[in-house]
Amino acid sequence: MATTNPVPRFPDGFLWGVSTSAHQIEGAANAREPSVWDVFTAGPGRVRDGSTAAVACDHVHRYREDVALLAGLGVDAYRFSVSWPRVRARGGLDFYDRLVDELCAAGVRPVPTLFHWDLPAGLDWLERGTAERFAEYAGEVAGRLGDRVERWITLNEPAEHTLLGHALGVHAPGRRLLFDALPVAHHQLLAHGLAVRALRAAGAGSIGIANSHGPTWPASPDPADVAAADFYDALLNRLFAEPVLLGRYPDGLGDLMPGDVGADLEVIAEPVDWYGVNYYAPTRVGAPRGTESDFGGVRMPAELPFSVREIEGYPVTDFGWPVVPGALTELLTAFRARYGDRLPPVVITENGCSYEGIDDRERIAYLDGHLRALHRAMEAGVDVRGYFVWSLMDNFEWAEGYARRFGLVHVDFGTLRRTPKSSYGWLREVLREQHR
Repeated sequence: MATTNPVPRFPDGFLWGVSTSAHQIEGAANAREPSVWDVFTAGPGRVRDGSTAAVACDHVHRYREDVALLAGLGVDAYRFSVSWPRVRARGGLDFYDRLVDELCAAGVRPVPTLFHWDLPAGLDWLERGTAERFAEYAGEVAGRLGDRVERWITLNEPAEHTLLGHALGVHAPGRRLLFDALPVAHHQLLAHGLAVRALRAAGAGSIGIANSHGPTWPASPDPADVAAADFYDALLNRLFAEPVLLGRYPDGLGDLMPGDVGADLEVIAEPVDWYGVNYYAPTRVGAPRGTESDFGGVRMPAELPFSVREIEGYPVTDFGWPVVPGALTELLTAFRARYGDRLPPVVITENGCSYEGIDDRERIAYLDGHLRALHRAMEAGVDVRGYFVWSLMDNFEWAEGYARRFGLVHVDFGTLRRTPKSSYGWLREVLREQHR
């Protein structure tokens, strides 16, 4: 599929990939221990279409077919997640041994994420011990796969796991703690730092974290809106970046964390080799209105000290998220200005959109626009080393069930047949040009 206006040329050695996560695609739930998501989805009314991920895309049994799709696409790397509940089951790492071998044989570099929200049932991020158990698990996985894996990711989106799962209750484990969920953020960040140490001890060469970020736009120049936006930015962006990059929490937030925070921050700030950014959209924020507001389809309680406002004047995806490629340039250049030499090389570990249909021209336009925005950020001096599309295939989209489709490959969830979409063909041609 030729492009009339080719995507700009990225530097030699730039890493091109796609991403998935274990709970969303693997299936084979009877061959692993239960996760908090299995418990959560068993409750009525928690998933939009009433579905579960017991089968999902059946990737555990169809991984060879999926690796062939990766090889046909021409990506350099595949970012997948390791299921901690599967590893805890008998022979659980055997599947990842086979998957990594298959990827290496296909010339696709494996990039495992050690935690993508599917916490084993019975563990709890409110408990400090979970961070210690996570480090033990990280060392176990690295000891088994480290001879073939160069690049590792500790956590995926601890911000969303804290906000949606523990503060607002719309994701597993379904708690509505509001600001009492902050220990969950701290313990995940501590788990990251401990895992970095465990991975280093196991000989891992390149380690990062995948944090979700987006610009926060004040609803107006009014000081109340600006203050609310600044607080939101501290809570959803800086709370998860600054402990890793600077070894400190934003002003006031460290006082709300449990334990010896100073000592923990020394662990959390273990140097990483690169910093992963998951980007989807900016957020417009104003002062509280005394009513609920909407955050990407999630209702935000009226008692919060900010309200999320609609972003007007931009197209939206089928999920209702605004499509703002320029905000990716804004985000990355702002990060470079804020963190300077403390910001290591950046990798875009997720970027994608939900659209229906196999002839998905909207997704092509979305990816094209964001690649151009990424290139502009690099021209402005941001050191970006890679880009991963979310996602390889349609999958179980958490509380949305199978109602949202982010994939380059269409999955018929009745037959599990895979069908590459138009966007798959477009990206394949882009990568052929980039690899010339």
